[in-house]
Amino acid sequence: MDGAAGPGEGPAQEGLQSLSRRLRVQEEEMELVKAALAEALRLLRLQGAPSSLQGSGAPAPARASSPAAPPGLPPTCSPSLVSRGTQTDMEVEMEPSPGPPGLSNGPPVPQGGSEEPSWTQSEGGGSSSSGAGSPGPPGILRPVQPPPRADTPRRNSSSSSSPSERPRQKLSRKAASSANLLLRSGSTESRGGKDPLSSPGGPGSRRSNYNLEGISVKMFLRGRPITMYIPSGIRSLEELPSGPPPETLSLDWVYGYRGRDSRSNLFVLRSGEVVYFIACVVVLYRPGGGPGGPGGGGQRHYRGHTDCVRCLAVHPDGVRVASGQTAGVDKDGKPLQPVVHVWDSETLLKLQEIGLGAFERGVGALAFSAADQGAFLCVVDDSNEHMLSVWDCSRGMKLAEIKSTNESVLAVGFSPRDSSCIVTSGKSHVHFWNWSGAAGVPANGTLARKQGVFGKYKKPKFISCFVFLPDGDILTGDSEGNILTWGRSLSDSKTPGRGGAKETYGIVAQAHAHEGSIFALCLLRDGTVLSGGGRDRRLVQWGPGLVALQEAEIPEHFGAVRAIAEGLGSELLVGTTKNALLRGDLTQGFSPVIQGHTDELWGLCTHPSQNRFLTCGHDRQLCLWDGEGHALAWSIDLKETGLCADFHPSGAVVAVGLNTGRWLVLDTETREIVSDVTDGNEQLSVVRYSPDGLYLAVGSHDNMIYIYSVSSDGAKSSRFGRCVGHSSFITHLDWSKDGNFIMSNSGDYEILYWDVAGGCKLLRNRYESRDREWATYTCVLGFHVYGVWPDGSDGTDINSLCRSHDERVVAVADDFCKVHLFQYPCARAKAPSRVYGGHGSHVTSVRFTHDDSYLVSLGGKDASIFQWRVLGAGGAGPAAATPSRTPSLSPASSLDV
Repeated sequence: MDGAAGPGEGPAQEGLQSLSRRLRVQEEEMELVKAALAEALRLLRLQGAPSSLQGSGAPAPARASSPAAPPGLPPTCSPSLVSRGTQTDMEVEMEPSPGPPGLSNGPPVPQGGSEEPSWTQSEGGGSSSSGAGSPGPPGILRPVQPPPRADTPRRNSSSSSSPSERPRQKLSRKAASSANLLLRSGSTESRGGKDPLSSPGGPGSRRSNYNLEGISVKMFLRGRPITMYIPSGIRSLEELPSGPPPETLSLDWVYGYRGRDSRSNLFVLRSGEVVYFIACVVVLYRPGGGPGGPGGGGQRHYRGHTDCVRCLAVHPDGVRVASGQTAGVDKDGKPLQPVVHVWDSETLLKLQEIGLGAFERGVGALAFSAADQGAFLCVVDDSNEHMLSVWDCSRGMKLAEIKSTNESVLAVGFSPRDSSCIVTSGKSHVHFWNWSGAAGVPANGTLARKQGVFGKYKKPKFISCFVFLPDGDILTGDSEGNILTWGRSLSDSKTPGRGGAKETYGIVAQAHAHEGSIFALCLLRDGTVLSGGGRDRRLVQWGPGLVALQEAEIPEHFGAVRAIAEGLGSELLVGTTKNALLRGDLTQGFSPVIQGHTDELWGLCTHPSQNRFLTCGHDRQLCLWDGEGHALAWSIDLKETGLCADFHPSGAVVAVGLNTGRWLVLDTETREIVSDVTDGNEQLSVVRYSPDGLYLAVGSHDNMIYIYSVSSDGAKSSRFGRCVGHSSFITHLDWSKDGNFIMSNSGDYEILYWDVAGGCKLLRNRYESRDREWATYTCVLGFHVYGVWPDGSDGTDINSLCRSHDERVVAVADDFCKVHLFQYPCARAKAPSRVYGGHGSHVTSVRFTHDDSYLVSLGGKDASIFQWRVLGAGGAGPAAATPSRTPSLSPASSLDV
């Protein structure tokens, strides 16, 4: 309906959609009824056929040819099961499936007139009988009862032409036509082997109880039934892959850096490696080449954290590292406990876990003591009171704790000359703490606070950073762009030492250093200080007396300065607010070594012939990444949010779908926009080229799939048609290998099939599409992948799915920060998988590169990009991930778990 909806049209439209859904469900039921009745007719005719066939000695008819089964699937039928749970649980129901080899591909009915007794089976394998009508508790397996056989002869019982009988006659004619077609297949007598489904099995064996054969499986998501037809090549579900795949993943590279909203996030270790974090991973990056470079570039990863890392501190020995994480929530929404890990950067082994259960919400700031070789660790959490605590690093024991302030705390640090002096700064405050425990006071001592007094100087809104000078003074950087020098008062400086010393600091000098906030201060080895500005993006080097020595400006597209670290020689490392790491010096300038997105990511596609991939998201940037060189090849500003993308099979152009209904086609070499089209005004969720590149399908949130014919070079397109029939927004779609058909999923869990070559027609008989082969498999709903859905799923737990090009494995991105690897096909309920953590937010997309050597995954809110190396069954590398049923993470190592 064009134009704005008039009064009352909204409810009317909803009513029409409801009726459409009911009609579709009824059509599915009618398909099953027709198929069952057709098989009943065939069986009735076969009852008289054996004698005539035996008398004449005629051979059994040859089986009619059928479409080839998908690769990796064994040849024909399936047991009939039901797994019932609550309305919100995922339920799996298997309905009658195709007959065994030698019979028809149509839906059978049970042989003989007796009903099968109902039974249930628990996960442990024990079985017990129950009533046929009882739904049973979740996890119960139950045969599906077929329609009573007494109903089937009615198709042949009458030839009445009265009006009341016409619909029945019409249905009977359709069934008879199907039966005639099915009779071309061989009879049961021509089968030489025993039916595996009816062969006896051991105790608790499901196979021994299966003598019904099915045509479909059915699962329920949020109470909605989803029927999936079993391909004719499936002999038994028990023969499908049942374990996790032999392939494993090893984290190869992490793109991005968390500079947008965190501090204390960039340091250089004794080895020369740069340590920083993004999502749940602490990255140890070794720059390649350059002045003072330690050798070839590369990354190692500490992956012991279970939620996003918020802060870092490096021990005075330059080897040990402390990292603190946020609390996060589990799958049920319950808050988890934040913790601090102390680990060895050389071995990546966890040495100490500090504060489990002692912190609230997260760990905001960390610092090692320096005067006593790093014996103590100071921690500030993110609770309302921002609790300040001191810990013994070697024993993991809390020595002192006190409420800090109700305002935000942004930085904490020990005085390098005296461990009894601790400083914190943040919103509208600088606090100087005296800890008596550093002097060996019994009962671990106490913490006493003195607040910094600004006096005649304007009190800034934020004191975001500070640094200790060699003479004991402190420099602070604030939101006004000022650097303040804090010195000890003369009266207190006469009583230096520990224990009872009550040192207070006052402002002795001020210098206006930057326009806007100062985000970072760094003391260099030569005694000078480097400051980094926010709004002006300047790096300024200061000598004694805060005299400016030299400066440099960071290019605007990298953002403001977030953190500064001194590298080897004269090299400087700079982290920026646009999630980039820069390397260089004040004289020669800076170049990026790590880059990333700055907002939520959704769009991902891989190049058809190179190890390159393209990403887009809410930061409106479209980025092409070189997977071999681990670098950004190019990026452009889309001006709008990019949500999906796909390369043309030639790789010459790429289509990008936006949140406004527009989609663009860009030349991958020149980065020029060669086509700009708008379909509706709602966001686009998927764009996909056909395997031959002749069509482009665009799935929209207006419930339609727009089909465009495309020129050979992909630069020009014209509207070919629309696929209309979904009752909710399009979520995923795939093309068939011949480029003529589309399979699509929608937001209300529909699976529809479309004949594009025949005019974008909806294929209402979905049973006929069961053997169609798909060029890609990214739809999250379908027979070949229904086993990836976990128990209790609400239908939104899986965001993305991708089958490998060799059709051996399928990767899944879920809403719980995990990447899963399943065997393909994954058509068994509760299928085990290999599970990999590292993302700190919902994983929005996964894709294999063109040769399946890598898998790329996108984090949502954490804006991270992970590149995983795919290792074969016999490949060397890190230990395999734990199966999904025991997804415990080894917090003390970087193994890919």
